[in-house]
Amino acid sequence: MTAALTLTASAQKLNYPAAPTADVVDDYFGIKVSDRFRPLENDTSAETAAWVEAENAVTRRYLDKIPFRSSVKERLTALNNYHKHGMPFKRKDGKYYFYENDGLRNQSVLYRMDSIGGTPEVFLDPNTLSDDGTVALTGVFFSNDNRYVAYTISRSGSDWSEIYVMDARTKELLPDHIQWAKFTGAAWHGDGFYYSAYDRPEAGKEFSNANENHRIYFHRLGTPQSDDILIYDDPAHPLHFHSAQVSDDESLLFVYGSGEGRGNSLMVKKLNDRNAEWVIIEPSQDEELSVVDVINDTIYMVTAYDAPRCRLVTATADKPQREHWKDLIPQQDAVLTDVSMAGDNMIVTFDRDAANHAYLYHRDGSLIREIQFPAYGSAGFSSSRRHNEVFYVFTSFVYPSAVFRYDMATGESTLYRAPEIAGFNPDDYVTEQVFYPSADGTKIPMFLTYKKGLKRDKNNPVFLYGYGGFNITLNPGFSANRLLWLENGGIYAQANLRGGGEYGEDWHEAGTKMKKLNVFNDFIAAAEYLIGEGWTSPEKIAIVGGSNGGLLVGATANMRPDLFKVAIPQVGVMDMMRYHLFTIGWNWAPDYGTSADSPQMAKYLLGYSPLHNIKNDGTSYPAILVTTADHDDRVVPAHSFKYAAQLQASDTGDAPKLIRIDSKAGHGGGKPISKVIDEYADIYSFIFYNLGVTPVVK
Repeated sequence: MTAALTLTASAQKLNYPAAPTADVVDDYFGIKVSDRFRPLENDTSAETAAWVEAENAVTRRYLDKIPFRSSVKERLTALNNYHKHGMPFKRKDGKYYFYENDGLRNQSVLYRMDSIGGTPEVFLDPNTLSDDGTVALTGVFFSNDNRYVAYTISRSGSDWSEIYVMDARTKELLPDHIQWAKFTGAAWHGDGFYYSAYDRPEAGKEFSNANENHRIYFHRLGTPQSDDILIYDDPAHPLHFHSAQVSDDESLLFVYGSGEGRGNSLMVKKLNDRNAEWVIIEPSQDEELSVVDVINDTIYMVTAYDAPRCRLVTATADKPQREHWKDLIPQQDAVLTDVSMAGDNMIVTFDRDAANHAYLYHRDGSLIREIQFPAYGSAGFSSSRRHNEVFYVFTSFVYPSAVFRYDMATGESTLYRAPEIAGFNPDDYVTEQVFYPSADGTKIPMFLTYKKGLKRDKNNPVFLYGYGGFNITLNPGFSANRLLWLENGGIYAQANLRGGGEYGEDWHEAGTKMKKLNVFNDFIAAAEYLIGEGWTSPEKIAIVGGSNGGLLVGATANMRPDLFKVAIPQVGVMDMMRYHLFTIGWNWAPDYGTSADSPQMAKYLLGYSPLHNIKNDGTSYPAILVTTADHDDRVVPAHSFKYAAQLQASDTGDAPKLIRIDSKAGHGGGKPISKVIDEYADIYSFIFYNLGVTPVVK
């Protein structure tokens, strides 16, 4: 990196557009809370549309004046232009299927071939489903006889799904078409499949209204959706989710329920008995419970009941309730995260200090050996009890996803496919894991990745990333975009905060509801550690997070604006008083609590809500770039709209407070590579510019 820019970021004089306002005051158990930017919740109004257009114009002028923005985009384009090859999965027809992207295709293509090393043919190319890559393939579900394949798509990043059906042999598209499905796959049974859907939403409110009454239907091939059979609904609990799973032999139908607790309920019905009743395996949603497989009437399940780090249990279809469970792999010191059947064996993955470790077990639960990985990282397996072929994909911070074949007899891993990125050598970088104390003394793990030979220096730029919620673990993973940061001498720091799943349910619970401040304190302590250990200084730290991580960034920027120079809250949950009123926001209540729960909960949420705690007294805030998208129906853009408007209306110093609102995009999933590159060209340019650093672009 070269010396600081002579033109400071604040030298760009910004005139923010006036947002629509209203005299709105809410009462939470006697606590009066103003919500002056309430009109921005109406994302279809003319005044909101005008404000969005004006905000994007201000942001675009600012970003386009950054002198190196175009060269940053060129470098990100080059870094993303490499061959990406997914791991093969073998179907009952004996053919192998895999995803591949030869460089800059907006969406990866699904191929198939007769044998490993055979000639692949295109099976399904989602790039043909739209002109701009904004239709994403979100799931592929083969019928058990491999005759048909149902696939789900998402348009413009929305959570709404559509289901189409194709003849797997001829690739002919059938007339079957399901609309207004959400959070669903296609669970095949005979000549049809089960899926989950909502009623058609009110016109104009498809992406903002609360979703209620998630139902399971059965669709028989060749019939219209209007004839689909209602299989399960729960009108007494309109805010619950429901999803279906069919055993491989099509003898059992499982239905999961969630949305009220931190886990899920589970029940089962025998499909070969017309008079069969539902049998409740677990009535509560207190803990997670999932079916791995059904083999000879034995149900294999992973559960957190009586095991906060999870265990593998078995039960019979006739007696599946908790009192009849038998431990196959009891709880370990690490967190059990995945079980895959492989021939007569099982591959079991654990998280230990936030990194994956995988082991081969006999099906009776006895250990065979560990599967060795090359570094801290994450792995996913492709295997089946129908054959002995095993593939896995491994990735880490500077290790692009590589596919290996695994020999269960010898324990040997053989490289099958590995990408090459022009101008990038992973041996030039190092990853280490550190443990630092939070405010209450709890040790928090954090990964640091940087160029070899980097010296501890207060001028080292740091990209500090976190999430801390919903039992989600931040494992090591690769990002081509991040290489731009690393090759310019930046440090990438990934903190594994409480609220996540890194150490099981106890770690998760320690960052929920009225313990949520632990998460923010963990993140603040990460920055303080990096400064205290001489890695960097507050003038060189950028904090970044998305969704729940956007909440994290917004809250910590309010709490410690002196500690960070740049903040990037992406698609964040910024209004903690009203989040539960939009789309599926109510589903986050087990982690957050709601303002309607109690006076104590309302006061606690108000105490950290990013929207409501922006200072207005001249306190210097970091430079902030808020990002959201018009089709985000997970965390509706109103969160970011209101937060950005409040930032711009408050006295928080001269650093820019901008919002970038993408079009034909959603919460992030399925976003075409062209949009991803554009977004990160803006984000990295904004960060570099406001840290006072010019990147050296190859």
